[in-house]
Amino acid sequence: MTTTEPERVARGRAARADVARGRQADLELAPDRDAIALLEAQAAARVADLVPIRYGRMLRSPFAFFRGAAAVMASDLAATPKTGLHAQLCGDAHLLNFGGFGSPERDLVFDVNDFDETLPGPFEWDVKRLAASVEIAGRERSLADSERGAAVMGAVRAYRETMRGLARRGELDAWYARADAGSLLADLRAEREPSEMKAMKHAAVRARENDSVHALAKLTQLVDGEPRITAKPPLIVPVAELGSDRGDVEKTVRGLFRSYGRSLPLDRRALLERYRYADLAHKVVGIGSVGTRCWVLLLLGRDEGDPLFLQVKEAQTSVLEPFLERSAFASHAQRVVEGQRLSQAAGDIFLGWTRVKHPDGSQGDYHVRQLRDWKASLDIDRVRPAGLVSYARWCGATLARSHARSGDRIAIAAYLGKSDAFDRAIGAFATSYAAVNERDHASLRRAVNGGRVAAVEGV
Repeated sequence: MTTTEPERVARGRAARADVARGRQADLELAPDRDAIALLEAQAAARVADLVPIRYGRMLRSPFAFFRGAAAVMASDLAATPKTGLHAQLCGDAHLLNFGGFGSPERDLVFDVNDFDETLPGPFEWDVKRLAASVEIAGRERSLADSERGAAVMGAVRAYRETMRGLARRGELDAWYARADAGSLLADLRAEREPSEMKAMKHAAVRARENDSVHALAKLTQLVDGEPRITAKPPLIVPVAELGSDRGDVEKTVRGLFRSYGRSLPLDRRALLERYRYADLAHKVVGIGSVGTRCWVLLLLGRDEGDPLFLQVKEAQTSVLEPFLERSAFASHAQRVVEGQRLSQAAGDIFLGWTRVKHPDGSQGDYHVRQLRDWKASLDIDRVRPAGLVSYARWCGATLARSHARSGDRIAIAAYLGKSDAFDRAIGAFATSYAAVNERDHASLRRAVNGGRVAAVEGV
């Protein structure tokens, strides 16, 4: 039931009595905690041949480990104080799960762009994962303590101030709030950051070139006059190279494609039906997702130069679900899609979901989106201190807008307050968790060296 603004403010302030803002720094690990066991349990539901690639990618650095260890952090967050103020969580709100992409109006927007783990839960869990990722990324770049602190505090302060600003706005204004390339450039201009403005403009140009036409040139070759996806095993394996499994796999994915269309609005379905099937390949993506089934589907429209690449990705149980209420959706893919639609101010016009039966008789939930649609993200290996501060701040503000769409922004803003008490507590948490993450990364190396798990590095 809708409540009045004073009642919502009172709810947020009451949450302070239950969980003081300073307690957001608390991190108490279970004495029997075993990060590698949590990863092994998650791997049990994945394609066994691909799991060593996942471990190999996580070994690259503590930040790479962190990206693949959302399940580990979810377990740790479950033991922290909870405000009771919920929003639709991203569930994996690290720096590289934010970025630019094309809106339906063909603007370059900046938003959260990964919802594999989405589920309603305590808003602070996303904030803590974002803050920890900023601290870990800063260590990756060997930034000084003060530089990392500025980036972490900037992210959390931007979250708090944006949420407080949204709490003063009407429901429609808060719902439509979003960031685009123009607003980000204006932000940099106001801060007199010419070098970062130049980098942002360059990134915007590159993002607009990162589309299906660009992917056609990069990912395919002509075979008998038709584009076919180029093999790069084990990362990209076209259906033509699956041997005896080809027929079953192709039949399954073609059926998936037809049923997925029913999850789209009628206008999007009509557009999708103008494309025809051309090719299919299995693709290994990311770090945390390695081991789940993921396909790249090449469709052609008017002619061979009019492509549409769709990513068809298996959805499994959210890493948050063991610690929160079960998803309201029977399909994990629908959970992902509905969570994304609720959280993003602008979304992919081809975002949808379906459930299919695999050739072995098991069922699989799959969500579908465009493979590339002006996608752009941070380059951790090159970012400078000022750039990390700006990017972290954008991520914090973006996360607040996302949470405001699903959570009680007025109650959350009342909890956060005017002071920097929440910011400082989350900053302390991020520093503590970065140290834990480094130990976990070292534990994975020992597990590989000792033969407990297998890893394939350099892939």
